[in-house]
Amino acid sequence: MKISRRKVITSSGATVAGLVAGTLKPAALLGQEQSPEGGLVETELRSIAPLPLNPDGSAPEYNESEAGPIEGNTLWRFTNNEPPEVEYDYRRMQIRLDTRRGARLTGTLKWENLEPLPRHSAVHLLQCGAPTPRGIVKWTGVRFSDFMEMLDVQSFTHYCRIVGSDGFWAEEDLNTMMHPQVMLAWMMNDEPLTPAHGAPIRLVIPFRYGARSIKAIREIVFASTGFPLPELPA
Repeated sequence: MKISRRKVITSSGATVAGLVAGTLKPAALLGQEQSPEGGLVETELRSIAPLPLNPDGSAPEYNESEAGPIEGNTLWRFTNNEPPEVEYDYRRMQIRLDTRRGARLTGTLKWENLEPLPRHSAVHLLQCGAPTPRGIVKWTGVRFSDFMEMLDVQSFTHYCRIVGSDGFWAEEDLNTMMHPQVMLAWMMNDEPLTPAHGAPIRLVIPFRYGARSIKAIREIVFASTGFPLPELPA
């Protein structure tokens, strides 16, 4: 069924009017089915690409000879699908670090802080929920667990939020972040990250879908409890 441009404009106007009047509920904005009685309803499940994992939940490791480019365009959600304009040289990076008195160090993270840590490289599949982007990649950087040890993160700290320079963010518990496969990476296939793939530095969680491997990190926050929702870009 074709929908006219006038119909689209009218529908969009009704949506805005509903927002102003407060008649549209959050679930409606997210496209969720609603029951008139407020009960449970069946909904169509999302169709996503399979993410191959080992029986213990870790990501398979590949030979370096299998590493290559990432297929498909990378996604930037809040910058018109273009890499944000930041300092792309990892040696000049500055990342806001807020440990909320749950670690010995806080402030601004720079390259000179990461450079002394043990260098780590691993070859993993990057797979998004969609069929692409997808690719087997050699990542080089430092283990997130070594980074946390450098900060002297305390045992009562349980959560971490990583915010990208495009405003997209992800949160994980620290048991996940301490996994030896989780990295802060600034090189991809032995070359510095390109802007499209998250320069100057990105998170790599190979046993999660690629969306959680936040690119172009601008902020890292640790907390003992959960986080309030940040203000999303307009």
